[in-house]
Amino acid sequence: MILFENEIERRRRRFEAGLGDAKGIVLVGCGSPTSTPGGLDQTYPFIAHPEYYWLTGSRRPDAVIAFDSESGWTHFVTPVSASERLWQGDTVAPVGRPLHELQAWLEQHGTGRKALLGQWQNRGSGDIEFTEFAQQKLDAARRPKDDAEVQMLGAAIRATAAGHARASEFVRPGVTERAVQIELEAAMFRAGADHMGYDSIVGSGYRSSVLHGHPSARVLANDEFVLVDAGGSVNGYTADITRTLCTGKMSPRHQQIYDIVFAAEIAGIDASRAGVEWHAVHRVCAEVIAQGLVDLKILVGSAENLAESGAVSVFFPHGVGHLLGLGVRDVGGRAPGRAPGRQCCGASVRVDLPLEQGFIMTVEPGLYFVDAILDLPENRTKYRGDIRWDELQNWRGIGGVRIEDNILITPTGPPEVLSAEIPK
Repeated sequence: MILFENEIERRRRRFEAGLGDAKGIVLVGCGSPTSTPGGLDQTYPFIAHPEYYWLTGSRRPDAVIAFDSESGWTHFVTPVSASERLWQGDTVAPVGRPLHELQAWLEQHGTGRKALLGQWQNRGSGDIEFTEFAQQKLDAARRPKDDAEVQMLGAAIRATAAGHARASEFVRPGVTERAVQIELEAAMFRAGADHMGYDSIVGSGYRSSVLHGHPSARVLANDEFVLVDAGGSVNGYTADITRTLCTGKMSPRHQQIYDIVFAAEIAGIDASRAGVEWHAVHRVCAEVIAQGLVDLKILVGSAENLAESGAVSVFFPHGVGHLLGLGVRDVGGRAPGRAPGRQCCGASVRVDLPLEQGFIMTVEPGLYFVDAILDLPENRTKYRGDIRWDELQNWRGIGGVRIEDNILITPTGPPEVLSAEIPK
C-alpha cells in the first residue's frame, strides 16, 4: 500500500500545527545502512527511521526532510547512482533536492534554532531545548493513527491471523518450538506479510514464562502451555498478537491460570477508552490477576492492596501494553511534565499518557511463575505476608500465560478490537 501525497500533507500540517508560532528549523533524518562485521559491502537490512517515513512515505536511506518555519518543507535525497542500478536493480529516489545541497541550504536558512529528529550520528549538534520541544510535538502528532495507517495495521493483522491459525493447528506433542515458528511465519508470509514485525516468541512448558523466549529445539510435551507471540508486518506497520495454547486438552490447573489472564484481558480492553489513563488500564488488569491469585490461595489480602503494594508484580511483572504502528514499539512516552520511569502496581509501564481517539494499543496482561523472580530474597522479604510461599510450590514449573490483542481507541465507548478474528 503506497501513501498518497494528500496523506503526507495532512501529517505535515498536523505536525506544523503542534509547533505553532515556534521559530526554527526541524531536520528529520532517515538514517544510513550499517555494515555487517567483516561483510565488506554487505549491510544489515535497512529500516528507515519511522519519523522520517511518516513525514515522507519514503524509505530511501541517506535522506533528510527539513522544515523551516519561514519557508516550509524541503526534501533532500541521495540521487540513484549507476552502481545502485547495477547491483540493486530499478531503485527509485523520491523527488527532492540532492543531499549535498543540505549544508548550503542550512547556511542560508539556519541562523536560528535547529532541532534534529529521526536518525543522526550526532544529535548533540542541535538545539537541545528546541529538539525536545519538536520531539514532543511530533510524537503527539504521530500517536493517533490516520485511515491509511489503520488500513495497513489491518492488513498486518490479517496476515498475522493466518499465522496464529496455523500455529494452533500445528502445536502438538513431539514437534519443536522452532518448527512451530517456521509454520506460523510461513503462513503469515503467504497471507501478505512482507516482514516479521519482531523476533517471534514460542515458549513451551516452563519456557512459556520467558517473556521474550526465542524458539528453541525443545520438543513439546503433553499437557503444557505453548506461548506464541508473533506479528507480521506490512509496509512497516506491525501487528503484535499473543496466544497461549496447550498441547492436548487443558488440565484444570492450566485452565485456572488461563481463565485469570483471559478475564484480565477482557477487563483491560473494556477499560481502554478515550481519556482514561493507561496506568489505570494496567491497574484494572493487575487487580483482576491479584483477585484470581487470591482465589487460588496464592496471594493473601484484597486485590486493591495487592496491586498497590506491587505484590502482584511477582506474577505480572511487565506493563499491560504499548502503542502500536510503525514497528512493534510505536511512539509511546509520557505526558509533558511527568517524571520518567513511573511504576504502576510494581511494574514499569511503557506508556504514561491518557488514551486518545485513534491510538492503537496492545492489551497483553500475563501471569507467570518464574523461579528467578520467586526466589529473589527481596521479594521473599517484602511480600512475606502477601504470598503463600508453601502453596506457591505447587505451581512451579507450569510456566505462564499471556493473551494479547490490538485495539483502536474510539471517540466514545469501548475500543474496536482489530484482532478479534484470532481465536482465544
